[in-house]
Amino acid sequence: MNWKELLTKEIESTYAVTEGLLELVDEEMLSWRPATGSNWMTTGQLLKHITDACGDSIRGFITGDWGLPEGVDVNTLSPEEMLPPAEKMDRIESVTEAKRLLNEDRQRALSLVSGCSEEDLATKKTTAPWDPTEIILGYQLLQMVDHLKVHKAQLFYYLKLQEKPVHTGNLWGM
Repeated sequence: MNWKELLTKEIESTYAVTEGLLELVDEEMLSWRPATGSNWMTTGQLLKHITDACGDSIRGFITGDWGLPEGVDVNTLSPEEMLPPAEKMDRIESVTEAKRLLNEDRQRALSLVSGCSEEDLATKKTTAPWDPTEIILGYQLLQMVDHLKVHKAQLFYYLKLQEKPVHTGNLWGM
């Protein structure tokens, strides 16, 4: 298996489809969240999370830099600090900002994968701050692309619930 080729194709495809969904978001819906249930992100929070759901984590796995403030050790964070409830999550202020940040995250992910050796992707064992299980680097990075895919699907359903005319093709980039 060629990890670089697989990861690059998955990154390019996932970001392109996500960008297409961002085109459908209305600015006035950034404060919207599902009416039933609890701990839902607003659309603005979801967009913010989408813009750092993949590339930033890829950076963390490859470089050990998880983007935390100076002096904060990822291994000492509480579960709530690691996975805060929705009301404590940051939000995006505009769709334009979301598009810019998503593109920056895409470029970060592609650049980092490009700089990895195929051997490291296939054999280097890494752990996630949220899971001490050692897994090969290529698979960890693929899981971060999957993380973005999950939130892309969440945005698709947010748009459906906002009565936007989305269909399966929007979810898969068709």
